[in-house]
Amino acid sequence: MTLSKKHIVLKTENLSIGYTSKKETNTIASHINIELCKGELVGLVGANGIGKSTLLRTLTDVQPELEGDILLNNKPLKTYSNIQLAKALSLVLTETLSSKNLTVFELVALGRQPYTNWLGSFSNTDIKIIHKSLQLINIEALKDKKCFELSDGQLQKAMIARALAQDTDVIILDEPTTHLDMYHKAYILKLLQKLAKETNKTILFSSHEIELAIQLCDKMVVMTQGQVTSDIPCNLITNGTFERLFPKDLIAFDKKTGSFKVKK
Repeated sequence: MTLSKKHIVLKTENLSIGYTSKKETNTIASHINIELCKGELVGLVGANGIGKSTLLRTLTDVQPELEGDILLNNKPLKTYSNIQLAKALSLVLTETLSSKNLTVFELVALGRQPYTNWLGSFSNTDIKIIHKSLQLINIEALKDKKCFELSDGQLQKAMIARALAQDTDVIILDEPTTHLDMYHKAYILKLLQKLAKETNKTILFSSHEIELAIQLCDKMVVMTQGQVTSDIPCNLITNGTFERLFPKDLIAFDKKTGSFKVKK
């Protein structure tokens, strides 16, 4: 019996990322070939300054690729209009909200913007999806609270609910556990794992919580100097990929425990 092939939602082919100026091109990483499938939770990890945010910005068409192709549902990303892209891919950033005077309901409702008419009116379907998103994240009790009244963890949940309300195939989050304590870091990543399974959406997030990502992710994308590797966590451990993340003089990766240890 042959296993049915998973649907690839987001794919890169020989992608190069970086920056261009009038004088030069600064390539951060090249020959990036990754495949993200439907219903997968995927963690993007790497040392500070290695280029994680640059990769996410390129995958979301915030900045152009240097070379190669990005395919979203087998269609080149560069051929999507702004509205088409907003209906296929949602982005959760760590940036501060421009207006924290919104209620949680109003913030989550912003996710329906690509679907509303020119007046910005909500249909019954929009309202149902907003309430469903609040329900999935378990923040219905907070819907009338102002965003400035929320803790960092509660605000992060509201931002994820907004991405859910956008109803896209792919949700990309840039360091969703920043500023959270250890309990809430684990809570948010566990929540993302649950959402990927329950909604069948592809969720890609960048994080410094490498050990948590190893435990919870279906797949990981690991950025080391000049190389981007993607595979299931157990293969990455076996292949020694995590051992190349940091200089060996101070930190070592223990394959048996799947954790990092400071050398004495």
